[in-house]
Amino acid sequence: MELSDSTRQYLQVAVRAAQDKSGINPVAILVGERTPFTDVFLIVSASSGRQVQAIANEVTDKVLEAGGRRPRVESGEELSWVLMDFGDFVVHVQLEEQREFYALERLWADCPVLEL
Repeated sequence: MELSDSTRQYLQVAVRAAQDKSGINPVAILVGERTPFTDVFLIVSASSGRQVQAIANEVTDKVLEAGGRRPRVESGEELSWVLMDFGDFVVHVQLEEQREFYALERLWADCPVLEL
């Protein structure tokens, strides 16, 4: 599966933004062959709820600054997992224990991982 240049660009912006806020172990999984609603899942961990929110805010701000679209955002009150749907890619920011428990990388293990 080939990503568009704009998707690749916004995805890199999102990765850098997450890393700027100390996001842990970002992984991009190419899911477009398996699901019709997006091309890539970007998964990144955080060590606290406050950091989950900071990463989510920074990713949104930086993608918008780069000319991307505003995401649809879903999260719980405890801020253990924030999902940001940018259309061509979806960003999951999870507390480390949430990421380990839900193991999205394992659920999508049959999909290729994009080199970041």
